[in-house]
Amino acid sequence: MKQLVYLFKELRTEHNHLAGGKGGALAHLYQKGYPVPDGFIIMPPAFKNDELIPEAWGQVQAYLKQICQEGGESSCAVRSSALSEDSSMASFAGQFDTVLDVSTDDKVRKAIRTVSKSRHSKEVQVYSEVKGINESHDMAVVIQQMVKSDISGVLFTADPVTGNRNEMAGNFIFGLGEKLVSGQVTAYTFKLGRKTGIWRRVGYDGPVELKKFAPKLYKLGDCLEKEMGCPQDIEWSIAGGTLYLLQSRPVTTLIGHNPTTGECNDSMTGNYLWSNVNFGEAIPQVMTPLTWTVQQQIFESWKLLPGYQSSGNIGGRIYLNLSIYASVLSALGKNKQGIMRFLEGLLYTRIPESMEIPLIPLYKRSIVSFIFNSVGIIIKQIRMVRELPRFLRANPTWCERMQKQIHETNKKVELTFLWHNEISPHLKNTVWSVMGSVTQFSDYTIKLRRELIELLGPEDADTFISGLSSSSDVRDGSGSGLLASLGPVLGIAKVARREIDRTEYIAQYGHRGPNEFELSVPRPAEDPGWLDQQLAQFEKSPIDVEALLIKQRDEFVIAWNRFETSHPRKVRSMKRRINKVAPKARMREAVRSEYVRDRWVARSFALRAGQLTGLGDDIFFLTIEEVLNALSGDEAVVKFIPARKDIHRRYSSLPSYPSIICGRFDPLLWAADPKRRNDIYDALWLRLRFLVWFQ
Repeated sequence: MKQLVYLFKELRTEHNHLAGGKGGALAHLYQKGYPVPDGFIIMPPAFKNDELIPEAWGQVQAYLKQICQEGGESSCAVRSSALSEDSSMASFAGQFDTVLDVSTDDKVRKAIRTVSKSRHSKEVQVYSEVKGINESHDMAVVIQQMVKSDISGVLFTADPVTGNRNEMAGNFIFGLGEKLVSGQVTAYTFKLGRKTGIWRRVGYDGPVELKKFAPKLYKLGDCLEKEMGCPQDIEWSIAGGTLYLLQSRPVTTLIGHNPTTGECNDSMTGNYLWSNVNFGEAIPQVMTPLTWTVQQQIFESWKLLPGYQSSGNIGGRIYLNLSIYASVLSALGKNKQGIMRFLEGLLYTRIPESMEIPLIPLYKRSIVSFIFNSVGIIIKQIRMVRELPRFLRANPTWCERMQKQIHETNKKVELTFLWHNEISPHLKNTVWSVMGSVTQFSDYTIKLRRELIELLGPEDADTFISGLSSSSDVRDGSGSGLLASLGPVLGIAKVARREIDRTEYIAQYGHRGPNEFELSVPRPAEDPGWLDQQLAQFEKSPIDVEALLIKQRDEFVIAWNRFETSHPRKVRSMKRRINKVAPKARMREAVRSEYVRDRWVARSFALRAGQLTGLGDDIFFLTIEEVLNALSGDEAVVKFIPARKDIHRRYSSLPSYPSIICGRFDPLLWAADPKRRNDIYDALWLRLRFLVWFQ
């Protein structure tokens, strides 16, 4: 007999898509040990014209008897769980019917029919249109043990309007909570202060009747936010002194991703300081969904602070969350000046002193987790630094072998196997090589640059650091040891002068390009006419890169002469320290070049998946999980591709966003502002400007 009804403890991941947002979340949280009243879920196939089929009703009766006996309760709550409900796009809170305190089988069956039919109501249709949801609402129904509440409430773990996560806020009423959720009664309000220090207790501001439950509510909200990975809108109740969890869903105003359209804006998930100073150089254009989700999968082990994203996607562009670093430093006692100094060293760019850095409330466990995760990352990086020479020797061979296997794969299941067992593990492993080489270089140069700025000023300091890209040693004019990033440009000149042939150039640089981390962009090696176009352009407008390098070396020598004159006692030690920069810089760039070669393998996988599924280049507008599902025969999300392509075009038509973003940022509104700044965006400063203007 086909199973149409699942107990919370029975529901598995493969059934989640039919359980609806509410049912899936409740089952997950029940299995995780949260105080969720026991219950079960009636799946959509159990209904025909909003009536239970006989087979399903028999299963419902069996489960009703089971949960009533185990819970000692004689009545149940019958609740909606539409497949679109409590999603990242829309909550539908109060839109579908709920029937409480039903005790007999006949009343339960009528309640199920009432809840199922509520999906056709005018209110639901209007709400769906406002949210841009045009699908019919397939409905699962949840039946739970009835909690006869003394107090019922909701709790937001972040401010749904501002994104502020420094405190939790909620409201409550005495008695059952459906009138609260649907907005039928006026409620009491309360706030819970976040723990911002190591030993600070939970702060409470609200009616005295709820105060003794504040610590439990805070702990529940904090755990759920980490469990679900984003700010939560929580329904809870208290009965007989016990706190129960009735539902937890995303705060839809603080969601950074719309899976239907592909819109991403993680600045909306809270109040943070973001930077893409380094990312913007590596990924200068708007990313496709596939590129972003492969990036996420590669960096999934790069988690510093539980519950917070180390990097985010803002309008298709990748940004680093600086508030994480600032918050930990603040909790450890660093003042604002010290935090600014650290961030500027990390970014090689200045943050305005007037900018208020949003801090994440932390307490002892979070700080310990950050330190533990950071130490783990450092250890992995140190191990990979030792392996860098081997990686540089072996990686081209691995990539060549993998390209051949991908090209020869004719079965979807074999391509999926290749991703899971070869490509994905390799990408996740080699990212540590990249980060190790970057950290080795940046850790050394940050301290050196600070000292040089104090001795000579920022201009000469930058000349010393950047000038080492063209020589292996101070005053060495040989041009030896060029950075790998300069190779493609100099290589064109060498081909034109017949110093190297075409085959050699493509083998060395055919995987490099101006947007080489974006998977949808063809590599030079894929286009037989690309090199001819570059050579023709060179013939028409030759760029003497070597002359520019000579000029850079001359500037280096002049700056060095000034240093010798002004600080003669420091010349010997500084020369020794500066000479260590160039090898580290060359290693960093060589590793990056191989990492880009790995991305070419990921692109080849995507192209082959597009061929085998018949989606062609549209494959780049699916997430990596959706690509793998499509290879397994599930192409349900293909219908979203046109909307995602449209969003990608809209984002791509905008100017490059500011490299520093503080607070919530809307790319479209920013681009439409004739007075916008292109370097820094501060939402707080703009709000203050608006208030002054309005007054």
